[in-house]
Amino acid sequence: MGRSVYAAASVILALAAGSSSFVFAQGSIGNYPSKPVSMISPYVPGGTTDKDGRLWGQKMSEALGKPFILDFKPGAGSTVGTAFVAKAVPDGHTLLAITSGYSITAATYKDLSYDPLKDLVGVTMYIKRPTLLMVHPSVPVHNYEEYIAYARANPGKINFGTSGAGGLYHLMGAWMHSVTRTEVTFINYKGAAPMFVDLLAGRVHVSPASLFNAMPFVKTGKVRAIVVLSKERTAVLPGMKTVSEQGIPDFDYTAWGGILAPAGVPVAILNRLAAETAKYTRDPVLISKAAEDGTVLVGSTPAEFQQLLVTEINRWRKLVKDNDIKAEVD
Repeated sequence: MGRSVYAAASVILALAAGSSSFVFAQGSIGNYPSKPVSMISPYVPGGTTDKDGRLWGQKMSEALGKPFILDFKPGAGSTVGTAFVAKAVPDGHTLLAITSGYSITAATYKDLSYDPLKDLVGVTMYIKRPTLLMVHPSVPVHNYEEYIAYARANPGKINFGTSGAGGLYHLMGAWMHSVTRTEVTFINYKGAAPMFVDLLAGRVHVSPASLFNAMPFVKTGKVRAIVVLSKERTAVLPGMKTVSEQGIPDFDYTAWGGILAPAGVPVAILNRLAAETAKYTRDPVLISKAAEDGTVLVGSTPAEFQQLLVTEINRWRKLVKDNDIKAEVD
């Protein structure tokens, strides 16, 4: 009898202890955040990643009452910082600030210490930027149709600049040229900056770039934008068509930024962070300011962002396999 009473009491205590966790997972974020939140960036400091991540952190700090601090842990093609977050305690106090390069790394790097689709989960995409294909003025093409015709007539003679072997620009170029059955010579740099210097000098003939980085040089005529690589047109260049409108319907290379969390973070926390993101990304003043350089504020749900990651990673993995592309590890 005593044992039965003890067992029943144990069950009641277990249920009571678990009830708060159940409520937390179902719709309450409890006292989250109970301390400063660390936003790990797996990239070197500088550029739009810092700007976008700091804005997101600022808005979350204002909404939730605790500091959201950007912390840099670069190395090994962004896998050092990513692995750190993948192994962090899943309580929402350690997050990962990523770019579209996350999908590329997941597709090109072998033997990762984490599973990019299981050990980390989407929180929200907060921003995206259209990308362009640019040519040096010495290249006699003015649009995508002319470019493909020129590449077909001059196999291997176009030097296509990339920011690294197996990187975003390399895979984007491989996708375009494999589908159109054209051949270019990929010139792989260690980063976008030296590649861009050589594009301006004419040492490489063509390269992708974000609209944000490209437009100052497009306006001065130092480079020529010939096609939008993103799925949607941009209001900055409203008359310029996309690749997806001209023969490759599913083609989409868009630069984006977002937040991931370790798998196991309560859904209520993910949803709250996404909801607060959606609030500020609908601010007309911020939307107008972002639009000046073609930037689009997003504020996706966790499910929407996770689906995007699945789609992109699977797409890039197939492209890497079909074209035998190897990543260059820093």
